[in-house]
Amino acid sequence: MHGALAVPVTRPSGSSPDGREVGVGPYAGPPPAGDHWDPVLLAEGDRRNVGDRYRYWRLEAIVADLDTRRHPFHVAVENWGHDFNIGSVIRTANAFNAAAFHIVGRRRWNRRGAMVTDRYQHELHHPSVADLVSWAGGMTLVGVDNLPGSVPLETYELPQACILVFGQEGPGLTAEMQQACDVVVHIAQFGSTRSINAGAAAAIAMHAWVRRHVYGQRP
Repeated sequence: MHGALAVPVTRPSGSSPDGREVGVGPYAGPPPAGDHWDPVLLAEGDRRNVGDRYRYWRLEAIVADLDTRRHPFHVAVENWGHDFNIGSVIRTANAFNAAAFHIVGRRRWNRRGAMVTDRYQHELHHPSVADLVSWAGGMTLVGVDNLPGSVPLETYELPQACILVFGQEGPGLTAEMQQACDVVVHIAQFGSTRSINAGAAAAIAMHAWVRRHVYGQRP
């Protein structure tokens, strides 16, 4: 594993409410040894939304390091109507270091909500539900939607190797995807709304996987 510089704790990339720059400025001192360092970032500063351990690293080096410890779950999102919520789901997949994310349907998707986190992940495209199923090769497909007959996520034991599948905001999983999934789980809700935002649902489902397989907490 590459070494990391001691850098101060930083805010995400962008401007703070009072207009201050965030991230870190140019590296002070002799250039550090190692091909994972980015000479431009060292010289000009690193304002990206990355953890402090990755400050000044080349993008390719960050991806390579993440590859050594990715989790064995995947995330798939149906993209039939250019849903802007897809970016939020992908950003969360990065936060939980999913093995890869899959776009089912239209190849082009709204990347704005991903906040460039898709660059640090492996993206696969499937033009149809059947193509995703073929790629999965028997890996469990877990649909996430509050449908009749779905089972509570809170009591379902998520498999270690699985694909968490999310539909579009509003219509949810298509009928074809529902049939393709081995199981469909729903998130318990106790208020008046029928559903929660797709990005929020994705975060809850991925965190449920982490609790089960990283911390060993059974549902």
